Amino acid sequence: MAINVARYELNGNIGWGVVADGGLTPLVGTYETTGDFIRDGRAEARNIAAAGTENNIPLDHVTLLSPVTQNQQYVCQGTNYVSHLVESGIDPKTQTFNMIFRKASSCIAPPNTDVIRPAHVKLLDYELELGLVFGKKIDGPVHVTWDNLTNYVAALVVNNDISARDVQLPQWQFYKGKSYRTFGPTGPWLTLIDQDDVKQIPKLRLQLFVNGKGRQDALADDLFFQPPETLTELSDVQDFAEGDLLATGTPGGVAMQAPKSKLLMFMSKLIPEAKKWEIFINKNVSNPDFLKPGDVIQSRIATEDGSLDLGTQANKIVQG
Repeated sequence: MAINVARYELNGNIGWGVVADGGLTPLVGTYETTGDFIRDGRAEARNIAAAGTENNIPLDHVTLLSPVTQNQQYVCQGTNYVSHLVESGIDPKTQTFNMIFRKASSCIAPPNTDVIRPAHVKLLDYELELGLVFGKKIDGPVHVTWDNLTNYVAALVVNNDISARDVQLPQWQFYKGKSYRTFGPTGPWLTLIDQDDVKQIPKLRLQLFVNGKGRQDALADDLFFQPPETLTELSDVQDFAEGDLLATGTPGGVAMQAPKSKLLMFMSKLIPEAKKWEIFINKNVSNPDFLKPGDVIQSRIATEDGSLDLGTQANKIVQG
């Protein structure tokens, strides 16, 4: 059974607690990092959930923090939804590799944080993503399947891969363009899963709204590279620790869209690089879908039946 566990602050103290019925029941144990909680606190969380959470603290009495702490690795997949491949001008039939990149862990932020748009950034974009939180250390190749996924994934989490497109694309700087502080709102909580919950993952619906208007709406079943094959591939490349975060890509509906005209795409290849990106930025500055100070993003991931409910974020854009 899935259990929601939040990291929170109350009266200057930071703790973890099981979330149910609009409230939170604190864990007794002290877990400084997400890795500490994953290693040592999951059993306590499950015991509390089994015992019941009647005497809990209302959620509006606490400040929710990111349940993924900044010491953890933050690894991402790019163009990993069929709908996002199409809007990026990529034919899914030609997609043969898994695009992997990193974001700075220092951009991980609370679920309801204000997102700061740096002064030089004009094209600020959103990317709602399903996050996987590692439950086991990986230091060598492993073969991950749907049947053994929870041997390696402890929890699911809402993540927003905020992106400065006018840095990311003209400079070919995915890391820099996506790593400014506050560019990784995460939470509101970890949804701990067991193997019985795995069959629900493709049924998760990702929904993002800006100022109440729907922008993204897709099922996780639209993922091009599903979690088992991605974890298997990454285990050949690098080590992971308990609590590390893998953001699995965003659905279609982001502000940044590829040119619709094939002629325009061809013509852009004939323009000098610097001039091309100057035109790109000037053209997109008038696009109302890019985020502006005062805009509010609301993001949610859950199954229709509520068996998995990763919660909702709300983030206001402020000028840096």
